[in-house]
Amino acid sequence: MASLPTVTVLEAIQRSTDFLARKGVDSPRLQAELLLAHVLQKPRLKLYLEFDRKLTENEINHLRDLVRRRGLREPLQYIIGRAAFCGRDLLVNRHVFIPRPETEQLAELGWSRLLQCPAPRLALDIGTGSGCIAIALVEHCPETRCIATDRSAEALEVARYNVCEAGLTDRIDLVLGDRLTAVPPQPRFDLIISNPPYIPTAQLASLQPEIRLHEPVLALDGGPDGLDAFRWLAAEARARIRPNGTLLLECGDEQTETVADLLTQHNWIVAHIHPDYTHRPRFVEARPK
Repeated sequence: MASLPTVTVLEAIQRSTDFLARKGVDSPRLQAELLLAHVLQKPRLKLYLEFDRKLTENEINHLRDLVRRRGLREPLQYIIGRAAFCGRDLLVNRHVFIPRPETEQLAELGWSRLLQCPAPRLALDIGTGSGCIAIALVEHCPETRCIATDRSAEALEVARYNVCEAGLTDRIDLVLGDRLTAVPPQPRFDLIISNPPYIPTAQLASLQPEIRLHEPVLALDGGPDGLDAFRWLAAEARARIRPNGTLLLECGDEQTETVADLLTQHNWIVAHIHPDYTHRPRFVEARPK
């Protein structure tokens, strides 16, 4: 059987870039480099020092398979099985929503509020997915414990792996359940934080293929108007938070004012509406009245 033609690192990057560009993938050169770096098990920037290195047949075949998957619009994070969040590399797969930079901001807001509370501190992360928020909170806040819930058993398995890998099993409790029914009524929390599903159901079909075809619907579908989770959070979370505690919610585009109104109707004081990195209103911060 004839061997594959010799291909250098630079040639592999160029060919992969051209293929991904034809498939409509955003930032095709960066995506090609990240996939090759994963195949070679080295940092992406080190590829620039090895442009003339010849790839082995196994490396070529492995890269070809990954690039084909990316061309089918499977998210890069699912292909390589990892996603970066607040300085930590986390396991992700099709059972969990891929952490976004906006949610890093949500976590940062969360730990900044927790640090203002007297120790020991207790946080609740609703819809934890990969466990990214819970891990970030306790890593940045000494003497803090977190209960992290999810209604997906498969998602909790991913979170459990990440919590174990971070060495935080003694500080994060993972709970399977929907809404707040799975969490004991006492003690109350210093912080309740959530990045809930907030895409209106009718808009799911118009999302990018990476999201529409691959990410879990449970983490996306927020009901007819995208506000289902915010309604029950506004109604139920107040009984579970300490008098000086904070509720932090990530919202979709143009939802923050509506979410703030929902909270006000349920006797919350809306303290702040925070923008994201693109200067769009994204996070609602509230306290019990």
